[in-house]
Amino acid sequence: MTTAIRPKRLALLGSTGSIGTQVLDLVRLFPDRFQVCGLAAGRNTDLLQTQVEEFRPPWVSLATREDATAFKAGKRQATAPQVFWGPEGLERIAGLPEADLVVSALVGAVGLRPTLTAIRSGKTIALANKEPLVMAGELLLEEARRRNVAILPVDSEHSAVFQALQGQQKKDLKRIILTASGGPFRTWSADQIAAITGPEALNHPNWKMGPKITIDSATLMNKGLEVIEARWLFGVSLEQITVVVHPQSIVHSLVEFQDGSLLAQLGPPDMRLPIAYALAYPDRLPLPHSALDLTGLSGLTFFEPDLEKFPCLALAWQAARAGGSLPIVLNAANEVAVAAFLRGELPFGGIPRIIRRIMEKHAIIHPRGLEEILAVDEKIRSLTETLIRAEGR
Repeated sequence: MTTAIRPKRLALLGSTGSIGTQVLDLVRLFPDRFQVCGLAAGRNTDLLQTQVEEFRPPWVSLATREDATAFKAGKRQATAPQVFWGPEGLERIAGLPEADLVVSALVGAVGLRPTLTAIRSGKTIALANKEPLVMAGELLLEEARRRNVAILPVDSEHSAVFQALQGQQKKDLKRIILTASGGPFRTWSADQIAAITGPEALNHPNWKMGPKITIDSATLMNKGLEVIEARWLFGVSLEQITVVVHPQSIVHSLVEFQDGSLLAQLGPPDMRLPIAYALAYPDRLPLPHSALDLTGLSGLTFFEPDLEKFPCLALAWQAARAGGSLPIVLNAANEVAVAAFLRGELPFGGIPRIIRRIMEKHAIIHPRGLEEILAVDEKIRSLTETLIRAEGR
């Protein structure tokens, strides 16, 4: 007689975004493995309503009180969860007592507080939201160690490293090699890049992502943030991290060992693979998606990134090496600058220019806790918005 295995209960932060909807695709495929106990969305009340009707979570959260009111007015009695809103709502979902796994599919600094709440609640975390580790990696990892909480990476690059390190000894690790697609402008000149418009930058050649992450990929800031994230996730020095451009997005990252051997994780550019690995870890799910056709590959190429054409990556390395509050500054200025670009208020070349100016003005401090970290973040956002408005006049 076999005993039925209880489904893993998920609290999903960012359910209506690109990663969040793919998480729910997998829940839909494996209803015997996963159950949704909480959903947190932004302002897409229509999509959240559809998700609630299908997955029946008892708890949901939205961005604002107005969104929550609109959601309550439109929900059907048969699918009537408890509704929260705002930052407090995110933390309520992140700390749900019944959740086995908190999936953070948020974008940006908004994910810091709920990630910390999930850690302090003793939850295993599947982390797709890289900005919290960029801003507060030491704080989050120390809390995770203290409470014996596992943080499972969802980013394809960090998932690849995580998989390659399974069964290995840390003393044998020589370096981590993060791959970058190079974005849609890898072969463009610096002058062409400076004239890029929003629609062009949102057309990534390999991956389907949300707008902010797509722009970060086009500037290579995404890879810079991943360098800082990898430092904390894997407990390595910056000298042990290398970035290479790999246009095909087939090798998702590599690990080099002391004896010179390399282990790489390969797969098609499909985020459902690393998501599934994090959700089911240590198991692997029998995904129905197309496997990688090795005989159909025309070749795998690797290049050093051009830091002059893509200065955002150089700025990220600078912030990572300086440490202290500078990674917080880097992230806050980048979030504000990318939002301005997406609104048509800043040219593509203005993103690194604004970030550099803000970083040059900043006197590095060493924040001692969450509130000091958030104070730096808030101050830098205000300064960056002021600088962008001044440039626009």
